[in-house]
Amino acid sequence: MSGSKAYLEHVAIWVKDIRWHIRFFEDVLGMGMREVEGTVDAPRQYWTFGGLQFIHAPQHEGPEGRLAHLGVMCEDLEAALAAAQAYGVSEMPQGRNWLRLPDGLAVELIQSKPASCVAQALSINPRARA
Repeated sequence: MSGSKAYLEHVAIWVKDIRWHIRFFEDVLGMGMREVEGTVDAPRQYWTFGGLQFIHAPQHEGPEGRLAHLGVMCEDLEAALAAAQAYGVSEMPQGRNWLRLPDGLAVELIQSKPASCVAQALSINPRARA
């Protein structure tokens, strides 16, 4: 084990109607905008507070293949990249922190700033009763 800790920061999915997804997740679950690529009126990509990234893909057909990539927040990006090399991953064109796993899954590794955010996120027990 590399000794580095990490958590899933976001999941990116292709959606045909990005505005519908934005409205649904904001209205139903309160997951407002964290970031947008393009304009709010015509977003190409949209990130929510809560870990979703929508990528506008009006040509997308079918229920399969919607997952674009996993965004993983790392306590120590360099340690994670070094440890990943032993698993036969390949670097993607987006940069050295983007890895293609042997089965095709794309993973974006992100350096947490500060690194202590990872430990804080991992300390949350989502199944604990309030």
